[in-house]
Amino acid sequence: MSTTTLRTPPADQAPGQAEPARPARKRGERGLAGKLASHGILTVASLVALFPIAWLVFLSLGPDKDDYLHPGRIWDTMTFDNYSFVLQHTNFFDWMKSSLIVSLGTTVIGVMVAATTGYAVSRMRFPGYRKFMWVLLVTQMFPIAVLIVPMYQILSDLQLIDSYLGLILVYCSTAVPYSAWLLKGYFDTIPFEIDEAGRVDGLSPFGTFFRLILPLAKPGLAVAAFYNFITAFGEVAFASTFMLDDSKYTFAVGLQSFVSEHDAQRNLMAATAVLVAIPVSAFFYLVQKNLVTGLTAGGTKG
Repeated sequence: MSTTTLRTPPADQAPGQAEPARPARKRGERGLAGKLASHGILTVASLVALFPIAWLVFLSLGPDKDDYLHPGRIWDTMTFDNYSFVLQHTNFFDWMKSSLIVSLGTTVIGVMVAATTGYAVSRMRFPGYRKFMWVLLVTQMFPIAVLIVPMYQILSDLQLIDSYLGLILVYCSTAVPYSAWLLKGYFDTIPFEIDEAGRVDGLSPFGTFFRLILPLAKPGLAVAAFYNFITAFGEVAFASTFMLDDSKYTFAVGLQSFVSEHDAQRNLMAATAVLVAIPVSAFFYLVQKNLVTGLTAGGTKG
């Protein structure tokens, strides 16, 4: 004996009318649980990334150099005296001037050299062009400790010790190889027909490069500029070796003045570090629109 189960349609559904199908989930679309999990992970990752910055700002408000050992005391004694001391009683503005001169000089010269190098390798097939790019990559394998002595000898022979130009050239020697690789990959994504159209219109190779290719390569140039700027702004070893006059110290070297053999003024160091981050943040804000595009586009070819 068999039994048949009758399914009663909902009250708002007319007899004989088919039940509406649930909308199918699109391919790659996450469910509610997946969205909550991804947002939770991103929130935790953001907090992990922001914690060191918040901690540095918090320590910079402590009046005593040993407050980092007892951070709970800072809540009742917060003050901006550390910032006042750094701005009024140190060579902060000399450090800022030196850092901006060196960083912007490295950015301008480094990006120009890297852009022309990357464009030449991307468009021209001269003998040994592949080996040339690998030679640039090999230069990144040598540690700074190995490079300091020969570079010091070269700068000494050129009388560029304790000069901004000497330090800029040293930074370019480390930043240009990576930037050339980066821009070469980006130039590969620009159609070669644009070069041909420029030549048909009577432009020289340099005219095509400057008037047609560079405007299209702004995202890649922004990434290279940001890399060159950060490389020069935060470097310590070369700056502390090649710059002898304390008025020409960069920020990275000036921070060392707060640490001696028997003492460490960590509250002043934290306040200076917060002030140092302002120029970098401003530069990042100027190029942020092109950073993501420039970082991803260069990996599609070449």
